[in-house]
Amino acid sequence: MAVPRARISKQRRDKRRSANWKLALPGVSKCPKCGEPVLSHRACKACGTYNGREVIKVNEEK
Repeated sequence: MAVPRARISKQRRDKRRSANWKLALPGVSKCPKCGEPVLSHRACKACGTYNGREVIKVNEEK
């Protein structure tokens, strides 16, 4: 039966585990129509387009 040679301290154990909690960055690209940053596979909130067509009506208040 496998037995650890020595007890691992909480500090050493937590140091090893600390590198795995980080989240990956979301896939952000720019909208081909208006150039705003937008999440992948989602409609642009600035101009309301997705895949080259308008899917959301956006009020232009500029």
